[in-house]
Amino acid sequence: MTASSFLPAATQMIYDMGLQHLLQGITFECPHQALAEKQKVVRCVLEGHQYSSMEIDKIFSASKAQGKSLYYVDESLLQTIAPDIIFTQDVCEVCQIDTACTSAAVAKLEKQPQLIALTPNTLHDVFNTAITIASAMGNEEAAYTYLASLQKRIDAIIDGLRLHKAPPRRVMIMEWLAPVYNCGHWIPYQVAYAGGIDMLSNPGGDSIVTPWEKIVKYDPEVLVIAPCGFTISRTAEEIHLLTQKKEWSQLTAVRNDAVFMADYDLFTQPSASTLTDGIELLASLFHPTLFTVPVHLQHKYKPLHQTILEHV
Repeated sequence: MTASSFLPAATQMIYDMGLQHLLQGITFECPHQALAEKQKVVRCVLEGHQYSSMEIDKIFSASKAQGKSLYYVDESLLQTIAPDIIFTQDVCEVCQIDTACTSAAVAKLEKQPQLIALTPNTLHDVFNTAITIASAMGNEEAAYTYLASLQKRIDAIIDGLRLHKAPPRRVMIMEWLAPVYNCGHWIPYQVAYAGGIDMLSNPGGDSIVTPWEKIVKYDPEVLVIAPCGFTISRTAEEIHLLTQKKEWSQLTAVRNDAVFMADYDLFTQPSASTLTDGIELLASLFHPTLFTVPVHLQHKYKPLHQTILEHV
């Protein structure tokens, strides 16, 4: 059997579960190891361009209004691969190619693959997608072994918070800079497991534009900035969009040096392992006296005050 993955999160989980030998055909945004070994089938018209957050938002908004997709499939390559199944998604048509676009592309193939849409909304849903993937690839047991190891890591954080009776921190996770978006879907659940509460979030639903005045009034104790698709170095290029805002310096998180930038894949890439990494990172940022940042995640975040000092 041959599977193609049209979303990075599925590709990550396929590798995590040791099923990559069955994988042929991925997207241009998939994990580095996959990009080094597999052929890219899904591309985007924005590849190779360096647009600002505001420009990206406008481009995607215009595309959505026109009913067009910025993603496309290399149909001749997909014809050669001839996959039995294709994993796609319907959570966000902005972030990745969706099932409708995929359906149009595969309609012309001689061999019709089975399309499996992964549509998680909560953290529990994300974990279940691993079972869906492994089952479709003929090795359901691989998912249970994988998920058990991740649950053990989450349980260790929960036990630590309970042991020390740690009160939840008032936090905010930002999914976009211009305009500012709150966090949605599974991220509020990550926050909760890490010992925080984000009252500006939208659990199980889409992230939405959030007025700056509302953020100022909420006044988070900890602010984590992780724009979708941005690494910390990319976020640093546009962090002035926040730091130049009125009343920025008055935020509790800013005054207490509790503002952090983090790589997007710990939050907006819904693979079970990366989201578990995100929970561990958040726990160490929310409760630094109880948890330390794991060694393998130390390059995935940066305190904002450190970035500012580096550019002084």
